[in-house]
Amino acid sequence: MTTFAFALLLVASLLGYAWNRQAATALRDGGQPLHSLSGFHGLYSLLSVFIPVFVLILLWLAFQGSVIDRLVTSSLASENYGALETGPRQLVLAEVKSIAGGQVFGTPEDWKLAAADRLNGLRTLSAWLLVAAVAALSITQVVRARRHVSADFRARQGAERLVLGLMQFCAIFAVFVTLGIVFSLTFETIKFFRMVPPMEFLFGVNWEPQIPIRADQIAGAGAFGWLPVILGTLVITAIAIIVAVPTGLLTAIYLNEFASSRARAIIKPILEILSGIPTIVYGFFAVLVVAPAMREFGADLGLAISPNTALAAGSVMGVMLIPFISSFADDALSAVPQSLRDGALALGATRGETMLNVLFPAAIPGIVGGVLLAVSRAIGETMIVVMAAGLIANMTLNPLDSVTTVTVQIVTLLIGDTSFDNPKTLAAFALGMMLFLVTLVINIFALRIVRKYREIYD
Repeated sequence: MTTFAFALLLVASLLGYAWNRQAATALRDGGQPLHSLSGFHGLYSLLSVFIPVFVLILLWLAFQGSVIDRLVTSSLASENYGALETGPRQLVLAEVKSIAGGQVFGTPEDWKLAAADRLNGLRTLSAWLLVAAVAALSITQVVRARRHVSADFRARQGAERLVLGLMQFCAIFAVFVTLGIVFSLTFETIKFFRMVPPMEFLFGVNWEPQIPIRADQIAGAGAFGWLPVILGTLVITAIAIIVAVPTGLLTAIYLNEFASSRARAIIKPILEILSGIPTIVYGFFAVLVVAPAMREFGADLGLAISPNTALAAGSVMGVMLIPFISSFADDALSAVPQSLRDGALALGATRGETMLNVLFPAAIPGIVGGVLLAVSRAIGETMIVVMAAGLIANMTLNPLDSVTTVTVQIVTLLIGDTSFDNPKTLAAFALGMMLFLVTLVINIFALRIVRKYREIYD
């Protein structure tokens, strides 16, 4: 039904556009001079219908889940839901949703079956109410926009105001999303530090977040020192950058200055295809090709290499990052004014001297942006690390050992139905906060470099 609601919105928007444009054209053909073109009258109607109805659908979809869950749980008996703690409540609600979705395990209690039926009924009712609300608001907006069609109506200014409001909303929304992410990480991180001392987390050298979740469960005492995790992240990122940056920059320099048009037409699309390969395919390549080759080569040299190594993961990740750095560097070099290139060549510089002493320094802001994107991608990569580097947190700088990264541990900690009332789960948010701070420092450092060189070459 959600798809039907969006289809209804699209049809209503197009009908409003056609109706208003036809009405404005009829006025113009009747001899009445229009203030705005007929297309702007149609655009005003389209935006007047699309924007409010689209916002209505988004708000409905955002809140219907929590409202339906509250209605379902409010009908449950206190001993079945209300008297339980947070974790068991979430498990009960998850089981009811699974039953409602047709996934029944074992023989559930009758009250769970009844709750699942009520959940399906509320979902169906909500879907029909959404369609009715979309239809009513769409008709209202179409009629309202049609009444504005007249010779004196400033349709162009009205459409521009709607577009300006839409852009302002998108900008404000982006800001609030960023603030929401920061506040959510901060809130959950504070809860984690109430259970685990901050000094233990920041300076601990052991990462073993296996603690008892239930009273009857036996597990280790747990260790939450994040240094092995961030160290593994930095080791793999450093290997990837060492592989990707020189290769990507040299590729960009060759394509921009020295390659023939035929060679560029062949190499550039191949690099673009390389950037579109899914990361899991790179993971397969690392596990099936790179890691065994490294082990065989190490055995020939008498080196002990782990089955999963940071070197294998970092090397393959570096190959994945080559197209990003190459593309950004190529665009940055192409954006350098032609006058700089012509001036250097006129003074007798060779093409290599022009590239190294004139074009490359002038393009550093764009190149730094590409390298920054590559670093962020490397820090946030998960699949290649899971498949090629492993899950064990080791406090080591040896690239031949098995390591893990922050993102891998976050995914591991949040797998399955988890409750956010124990340090094992909340540790994922603490790791996320630290990763956010690390990337923030990298961004600030990169911006300082960009501003420094822009002051010279702008």
